[in-house]
Amino acid sequence: MPKIELKNVYKIFGEEPQSVLPLIKNGATKEEILEDTDHTVGLDNVSICVEEGETFVCMGLSGSGKSTLIRHINRLIDPTEGEVLVDGVNVLEFNEKELLELRRHEMSMVFQRFGLFPHKTVKENVAYGLEVQEKPLEERNQTAEEQIKAVGLSGFEHQYPSQLSGGMQQRVGLARALATNPGILLMDEAFSALDPLIRNDMQDQLVELQSKLHKTIVFITHDLDESLKLGDHIGILNDGKLVQVGKPEEIIMNPADDYVASFVKDVNRAKVLRAKTIMLSPEKYSANGKGSGETYKVLENSFIEEFLPLVLEKRSVVEVIDKDGNTMGFITEIELAQSLSKT
Repeated sequence: MPKIELKNVYKIFGEEPQSVLPLIKNGATKEEILEDTDHTVGLDNVSICVEEGETFVCMGLSGSGKSTLIRHINRLIDPTEGEVLVDGVNVLEFNEKELLELRRHEMSMVFQRFGLFPHKTVKENVAYGLEVQEKPLEERNQTAEEQIKAVGLSGFEHQYPSQLSGGMQQRVGLARALATNPGILLMDEAFSALDPLIRNDMQDQLVELQSKLHKTIVFITHDLDESLKLGDHIGILNDGKLVQVGKPEEIIMNPADDYVASFVKDVNRAKVLRAKTIMLSPEKYSANGKGSGETYKVLENSFIEEFLPLVLEKRSVVEVIDKDGNTMGFITEIELAQSLSKT
């Protein structure tokens, strides 16, 4: 069972969205709807599945529907039509009390503009969700200190947000979101307001934390490099429609349309493609009359950029192995060249 599932979700902004719904279902475009009815299409028949413990990145240009989508998960926005399920339960059927419990205990959200309380210290900001949950003061402080340490802010517990840099403030926001130990973390353009170097540092921080915590994360961004770095799966939106969902290497190697292709055309494939994606099976490798020769062993999930210099310099074959050391396949110069030049 997926942790999060959106089924055939439509969202139309305007005074009479139900009257506009048939037009969308009959194929009217977002531009036509706006011109003819003065309604705005936020989402057009979007369905996604997010597995427990994965990072699902949703990306697209401004106005594509990214933020609209993520706000459906915790019902900051209700759909015009469709279902939103968490652990198989349709949250659209929740009453006010059930919805409040869902937001307090199961989900946390990290915003682009931090959303910190200026009159509270770092520790007080981080502990705020636990305060809302009415946890004892000692437990709140202990948990806050643990999360502050986890995001690398030890020593800043008693500082105020105005005394911190933008990157540090976003770390506080992340620590606050993690303090309630939610199963789901919603991150809406969480790093977009940061300078490039700080943004890269925050991405690394999130990857490291996720490797330990295994939260279910829905991450919204307009940046492809960020998507490729963070996402187990990527969903690409265009004018409210979900045009492609796949693993990073699938998006790069097989763009669904010209819109997706325009996103990925300048990507360094060596940083995205994994060894197992392009390897020849042992049977096919042998059938081509190739011997093992001099080989370098790499794990199946190794990125090409890790072993590319070895192959190009030594003109050697790469042997792909699993975590137990068993041979899964081979990569030669030809396979590398073809994968890196594919458009």
